[in-house]
Amino acid sequence: MSRVPQWLGRLGAGLTEMGERLDERRAEVEREQTEPEPSAPAVPAPAPAPETPVAVAAPARKPVPRPDPVTAIPWGVRVAAEAGWRLLVLAGTVWILMRVISAVQLVVFAFVIALLITALLQPTVAWLSRSGMPRGPATALTAISGFVVIGLLGWFVTWQVMENIDTLSDQVQNGIDDLRDWLLKGPFHVTDKQINQIAKNLREAIGANTDEITSFGLEGVQVVVEALTGILLVFFSTLFLLYDGARIWQWFLKLVPSAAREGVAGAGPRAWRTLTSYVRGTVLVALIDAICIGLGIYFLDVPMAVPLAVFIFLFSFIPLVGAVASGALAVVVALVTQGVFTAVMTLVVVLAVQQIEGHILQPFILGRAVRVHPLAVVLTVAAGGMVAGIGGAVVAVPLVAVMNTVVSYLHQYSRERYVDVDEGVEPEDVEPEDAEPENAPSSIK
Repeated sequence: MSRVPQWLGRLGAGLTEMGERLDERRAEVEREQTEPEPSAPAVPAPAPAPETPVAVAAPARKPVPRPDPVTAIPWGVRVAAEAGWRLLVLAGTVWILMRVISAVQLVVFAFVIALLITALLQPTVAWLSRSGMPRGPATALTAISGFVVIGLLGWFVTWQVMENIDTLSDQVQNGIDDLRDWLLKGPFHVTDKQINQIAKNLREAIGANTDEITSFGLEGVQVVVEALTGILLVFFSTLFLLYDGARIWQWFLKLVPSAAREGVAGAGPRAWRTLTSYVRGTVLVALIDAICIGLGIYFLDVPMAVPLAVFIFLFSFIPLVGAVASGALAVVVALVTQGVFTAVMTLVVVLAVQQIEGHILQPFILGRAVRVHPLAVVLTVAAGGMVAGIGGAVVAVPLVAVMNTVVSYLHQYSRERYVDVDEGVEPEDVEPEDAEPENAPSSIK
């Protein structure tokens, strides 16, 4: 028991000695911190702080401004948004324009057809004017002659159909009988009961739709009235475009803002050249197709070869679809009147002529005047047919060709204008490539 107090005493002495050493070391550190360095001037030690505790305020942080929302948005999103609202505005404009056009569809189609006819007849008016005939009589003579030729073509087709309708109906009935016999005795093993059932179904379908057929016949009167109105509009529009096209173009230019007037004035003649090249080339190609196919079916002894050739000529103005439809009509007439062999030979003639047209005639005649990709032609014809029927399919391709020419020229004009301005050339000194001379005729003359 006597050893424990001794051990505790030695422990307490050790702790006391350790505390004294710590105090001495703390005093030395304080002296080193308060003593100035030899190279630095002596600085008086600050007065000791009061013993009373004082709250030390945290240093105030400078507020950081928030970034601009525009800079916070990624560049790709900004570009997509800028393009998106502009596309929406354009789509809305096109939609409103289409609604307006659909409301006055007859007037719009009449004017477009008048433009196409004007592009076809304008060289004749220019030739007569150069020959010394006044422009008024030259315009009247050309317009009246053109419409007389169109009317004679329509009358000839109607006359041929009416003259051959009885013979054609007899040949069609004989062809149907031959087809029936071929189905009964052919490789398809169709029975007489099945053929009678098909004929019965057709009769029932016609009887069930009698009301619709009757209403369609009653609507035919309205169609005839609209057709006559459209013909009159086309005639008078063509007459005035041939006679006064230059002043009409100058009046249109006054509606264009002054900043864009120079570019539009340069694009107009190029668009008109594209349209005239398309119309004249299409007429020539259609005429060659009609003559070649007409001669082929004439020598194959197909009835109404001349009216069918006229139909082929008219349908050729509808790209792609027209050639297929007119060729199919000729093949069907040959099938029901002359038999399978004649129909096959007619199909061979039609396909051969169409191949020559697609690979030789169109590239050679149209050349580079109408530079529209075949895919664009297909999509344009389909869209035009869905929007406005046959008329839309007819005007779709020339419309796209003209728009392609205008957009290409305006792009080139804008690029040359602003590049030269950046280089220090005045805008008035810029002359676009293939620019018209000062005394060049306007787009319609």
